[in-house]
Amino acid sequence: MTRRTDIDVRPITEAEFPEWNRALNTGFLRPPAVPADQLEARRHQFVPGRLFGAFDGDRCVATYRSFDQEVTAVGGAPVRADAVSNVTVTPTHRRRGLLTRMMARDLAEARERGDVVATLIAAEYRIYGRYGFGPATTMTEWTVDVPRAGLDPRWAAPEDGGRIDLVDGEEVRKLGPELHERLRRTQPGAVSRAELWWLSRTGVLDVNGTPWTEPFYAVYRSADGEVEGIVSYRADDRWGDAKQPLNTATVDWLIGVTPAAERALWRYLCSIDWITAVKSGWRSPDDLLPHFLPDPRAARITTQADWLWVRILDVVKALEARTYGAEGTLVLEVADGWDLTGTGGGKGPAAGRWRLEASPSGASCTPTTESPGLVLDAAGLARLWLGDESAERLTALGQVREERAGAARSADALLRTSRRPWCPDMF
Repeated sequence: MTRRTDIDVRPITEAEFPEWNRALNTGFLRPPAVPADQLEARRHQFVPGRLFGAFDGDRCVATYRSFDQEVTAVGGAPVRADAVSNVTVTPTHRRRGLLTRMMARDLAEARERGDVVATLIAAEYRIYGRYGFGPATTMTEWTVDVPRAGLDPRWAAPEDGGRIDLVDGEEVRKLGPELHERLRRTQPGAVSRAELWWLSRTGVLDVNGTPWTEPFYAVYRSADGEVEGIVSYRADDRWGDAKQPLNTATVDWLIGVTPAAERALWRYLCSIDWITAVKSGWRSPDDLLPHFLPDPRAARITTQADWLWVRILDVVKALEARTYGAEGTLVLEVADGWDLTGTGGGKGPAAGRWRLEASPSGASCTPTTESPGLVLDAAGLARLWLGDESAERLTALGQVREERAGAARSADALLRTSRRPWCPDMF
């Protein structure tokens, strides 16, 4: 079959937004027709120049959206990011390079704007590595078998003098943004949330087209009255043959800025009458949840997978933005053949040889001609940036080459973190 070469890839206009959304729904296997109220809600996501479409005549056959974001580096510094979302290619137009053309244009503009990294949540693993993205955080979901957990069934309130109150969506919109800001200032891998996030998660706007059912919201306040945690959760209605409750509480999201808040909210969820299972939602792989239970085995891992993917656009700013737990020097040679023209074979933004001098008090990163300790590609650098991946592990896998004996171990001493990075969000 001869491939069409006249497909136009361009930023869409507001007039093309309904057609773009039809293509978006098609790509995500949703009913193509977009209801008027949902389309109106999605207009909050329209930013001129940040939504791309591929057009075969008047028909949109591929979609792509990016937006401004901040991602928290190790140590708490906010880093400018180009967040990539809504990527689809219509089944009739696969394997024609449409994503490559949209990606190249967006990332080139992101680098020109001064964005340090690009981010995304990958629906499919094998797509984004060729564009220099690497999986930088992991997500884990647990299901807690409440009867097995060994918790005291007489529990009624936090032991630390704090309290838990049920609130409504309006209260969540007041309390949630500041609480999330407190979380992301200390959590590597966390990303910023726009007002639209809170509006859609509390039923004000329907962006995803799923029927809205009001969840329960619970707030934890410490003994001095400070809000330190919020959870959004839902419950089903399932009973066994012997009139025994078999209900499950499913967490939409949970923010706890202190271990006490997390403990109290998980304990609350496990204490609700009729609830025999609690599904945790997306959590960090080293989350404290299992060890809040007398029997940690009652928390069974039901999902564990890559989550936030990162693409380094500015190596110097990315490595200087984060902190380091040790002192040392590391020379990295980074191969980056994706040159943002979409043609490949050129020199991408992460390419070069870089000397990192790091200590707990700060870091500097400069181009160098020194012999490298490690040789890796842009995706490998992205995997190491937030401190979750091990250079020694990537070396064993053949994804990093050690040019100086012990360089991978030295890199891990500099780059790895005591607690694992985590991105609480899907976007």
